[in-house]
Amino acid sequence: MNQKILEAIKNEDYSSKARIIQDNLKAKISQYNAKGVIFGLSGGIDSAVIAYLCSNIIKDKTLAIIMPDSKVSPESETSDAIKIVDKLGLDYKLLDINSIHKEFSMVLEPDDRALGNLRARIRMNILYYYANLKNLLVLGSSDRSEYNLGYFTKFGDGAADVLPIVTLYKTQIRGMAKYLGIDENIITKKSSPHLWPNHEAEHEIGATYEEIDIILHCILQNKLPIEEVIKESEIDEEKVQKIYQLYKKSAHKRFTADIL
Repeated sequence: MNQKILEAIKNEDYSSKARIIQDNLKAKISQYNAKGVIFGLSGGIDSAVIAYLCSNIIKDKTLAIIMPDSKVSPESETSDAIKIVDKLGLDYKLLDINSIHKEFSMVLEPDDRALGNLRARIRMNILYYYANLKNLLVLGSSDRSEYNLGYFTKFGDGAADVLPIVTLYKTQIRGMAKYLGIDENIITKKSSPHLWPNHEAEHEIGATYEEIDIILHCILQNKLPIEEVIKESEIDEEKVQKIYQLYKKSAHKRFTADIL
């Protein structure tokens, strides 16, 4: 793994980045004549960063929705989410989606992956219900790494009006979290969408975020052909090919629909 590339990725002016994101959030609220923003707060690092950024400039216009499924969501995640809103003084709602998911599963044919992604789509429905009710913009929590891998549920956690942190790779999100003063246990915990029990992002993807970010940086910013990515990244060819294929095959997830 090429440590020089990784350090170049992480070496950001997080103060400037935070200011740009916050200014853009205020501008979007004004542009769309909305009363504020709403987002799902899981207790993970991405949504925690969004919570802190919103708290800094639009606290009174921010609503966080904490939506565990008590069947699969670790209690520690919900506890971390509640600690965040308590610390920041954000308005929030806590809604266990287990009963909603159970109602769906009673009438649908069983499939673990599809029912897992259904959890993300239930959360999306709740977010847009309150956005509709209160004239709020829905913020998506996809970072640059997961967005470009398609590591999100289409029309689930991928559904949003604004993607405030999509310019930041996961390793940069960690740097931003440190800059914002987010608790270390949130920064260091394993990332997970919690769509089924023991769900871990890096395990499912098959690479660490450090490896993912180096590979994507070579593809997206340096625009290197895949042979050069393998050489420059100093990462196993099989992993590079896997990340490249995830990026290519997930292109459809980054668009609402094809227009024929």
